Amino acid sequence: MVEEILQWFENSGLLAVWISIILNIIISVLGVIPSVFITVANISYFGFGKGLILSILGEVLGAIISFYLYRKGINKVKTKVIINNKYLNRLQQSKGMEAFSLILALRVFPFVPSGLVTLASAGSNVGMLNFSIASTLGKIPALFIEAYSTQQILKWSGQGKVIFGISSIIIISILIRKSTTK
Repeated sequence: MVEEILQWFENSGLLAVWISIILNIIISVLGVIPSVFITVANISYFGFGKGLILSILGEVLGAIISFYLYRKGINKVKTKVIINNKYLNRLQQSKGMEAFSLILALRVFPFVPSGLVTLASAGSNVGMLNFSIASTLGKIPALFIEAYSTQQILKWSGQGKVIFGISSIIIISILIRKSTTK
């Protein structure tokens, strides 16, 4: 997937920036596809600094647009949305500084999918401005860590990447197995 994105960037010249932002927005709205592929492509194509800034910009815009769209849709199905996470459930019940703090914390926490944070926020009483600021402040350190990790992995040899890939698959399999046995 990263190779295809890189090819789009290479073939589009100056439009590569807009393609990156639009892909991030689409991924945010869909809410189920990890954005790490775009971060990897941004770091590879634009370099660490510019790629990081572009990833932050795309993810922040994506979160804000998703929040708006989710809020529009969630009002129609509010009683049907069930989220089984104590922090996300707490976020849905919160407002003001508590909601702001929870959004900020959940954005930084790497194991909570971004789409679920946005969905829970859209179903809460938090306003667009508070969501936007908290989401942005939380995404900056999270994306910095993601981008730095990506940059380091890209520097590894082919053998190191294979070992990392196999290790990741094993860890993910164990986590999935544990979650299904509960």
